[in-house]
Formats: sequence, C-alpha cells, structure tokens
Amino acid sequence: MSEHLRQRNIADFLAHRPPMILIDHIEQHSDNYLLTSVSISEHSPFFDPVLGRVPNYVGIEYMAQSIAALAGVEAERCGEPIRVGFLLGSRKLQLHCAGFLPGKQYQTAVRRLYQEASGLAVFDCEILHQGETIASANVNVFQPRDTAAYVAGGAEVSVGDPT
Repeated sequence: MSEHLRQRNIADFLAHRPPMILIDHIEQHSDNYLLTSVSISEHSPFFDPVLGRVPNYVGIEYMAQSIAALAGVEAERCGEPIRVGFLLGSRKLQLHCAGFLPGKQYQTAVRRLYQEASGLAVFDCEILHQGETIASANVNVFQPRDTAAYVAGGAEVSVGDPT
C-alpha cells in the first residue's frame, strides 16, 4: 500500500495547498503510523538564502503536516472528506540541527500515541536524516468534526466526548 501512496500527490491527503505544502511524499503507512519525506532545495518553502537552509523550527510543521497526511489517508480509506486540523502544541521538542540543508532528504515519522473520539490526539514525531534522529517532539493536535462550527465558536469539545 505504501508504494501506491508514494506515487500519489501529497495534496490528495492534505487540506493545505501550494505553496504551503511542505512535505513531498508518503514513504510508509500502517495503522497509527506514517513516514513522509521532503527534499530540500533553494526553492523549498521557508528556505533562508542568508542562512543557506530551512530553519530547524520549520520541523514542527513537517511533523504537523505528516500527522495531517495520516489523517487524510485514514479519511480516504473511510470515504470521508479531508478535514482541517489544528496544531495545539508540543512537548519534549528537541532540535539537534540548525536547519534542513539543500540537496538533502529528510523523513518524518509520526506515531499516534492516543486519540479521543472528540478529535484530540497525541503523536510521537521524529525527523530523520540518513536514519539518524535530528528532531523529535510529542505533538498535540485537534481535528473537529465540523471545522466551520468550531471556528465560529458554535461547537463545544470536551475530552472523552463520544461525538
């Protein structure tokens, strides 16, 4: 299944649109897990020509978009539309590099640790370069069933809510 996903356009699984799509491909997928890749160039979003790299803090968005891609793959499998999600925050963020260098490929692995029926979830994430972890975090996200109602303030969410 992963090879089929790798050949698909990543935009098929994200609510984002260019130029804000930061990841390139799905490399592997299984229940509660997704591995994505991004190849950095001088044309990559957020590339800083003065620094000669994409700054390391953009890694949290690589993680968030990889989580969103997992949600998109799962939505497609269930015949549901792709929904917007929200990055709530992170814990244990570690950045072991100054940034992401042109000519290099990075992989982002996301593993779902916990998810509430309300749409709240926690993921263990890491960014790898040649098999070495260069960034990691636990990322908290929320994906409401009705984004418009949630943004308008009309939808209430509580932990443990079965709806």
